[in-house]
Amino acid sequence: MSSSCRRPEHMAPPEVFYNEEEARKYSQNSRMIEIQTQMSERAVELLNLPEDQPCYLLDVGCGSGLSGDYLSEQGHYWVGVDISTAMLDVALDREVEGDLLLGDMGQGLPFRPGAFDGCISISALQWLCNADKKTHSPPRRLYRFFSTLYGALARGSRAVFQIYPENSEQLELITSQAMKAGFTGGMVVDYPNSTKAKKFFLCLFAGVSGVLPKGLGTETVDRGVSNQAVFTGQRSRFKQMKGKSVKKSKDWILEKKERRRRQGREVRADTKYTGRQRKPRF
Repeated sequence: MSSSCRRPEHMAPPEVFYNEEEARKYSQNSRMIEIQTQMSERAVELLNLPEDQPCYLLDVGCGSGLSGDYLSEQGHYWVGVDISTAMLDVALDREVEGDLLLGDMGQGLPFRPGAFDGCISISALQWLCNADKKTHSPPRRLYRFFSTLYGALARGSRAVFQIYPENSEQLELITSQAMKAGFTGGMVVDYPNSTKAKKFFLCLFAGVSGVLPKGLGTETVDRGVSNQAVFTGQRSRFKQMKGKSVKKSKDWILEKKERRRRQGREVRADTKYTGRQRKPRF
């Protein structure tokens, strides 16, 4: 697999990957800015904050402050935490309105109990699933993060994480540690049938069991495929939402063939029914 296809968290630790060059992209690339803003807007919507009331929010993995910009535009006060000094330097240069803190979320959050009315995190949580050092244990780091976050949130508040899960096992690892720390909630998936628009949001409730919001684009969901995965403090209930396609469906066949290709095994030629889409001949 070429480096261009590799996931960022497999290439280097976050404090190394997000160097000065990457940090500049997050302040100058209009496409990145647009995507970050859209995901931040959706995360705040899922927080279900009181209308017309400023809240004190935590932004975990705040980066260069793009998500914080949206929080400020909505009239909220916020604190941003990130492990990359280059990213925080860019945020300082941009004179974001939030308070910034350098820190590794896997070591826990240093805030007083009940300090925040909510928490958002854009594209950061999956980094905790990697062991970048010999001393790193992903389950322990996730639990340490979730347990200190639970303590820092006001009872009845929410935390919303936009994540790019690698597989079903990673989703289960994340949600199991969140449950262990006391959270309830579940996974909300927007546009579950779209390859490009599909987005995963882990929506957690602190101290109360709320109603999990519906994912966007649910009117296009195939029968038998859920757009939500709900868990309680008792057990996790993941069905088709584990990032797997319904067995024997077209997507399931494509995924199976692609796995075999990567393993160097022989695979039948693609067809117009189960193969990759080909460009029309004009």
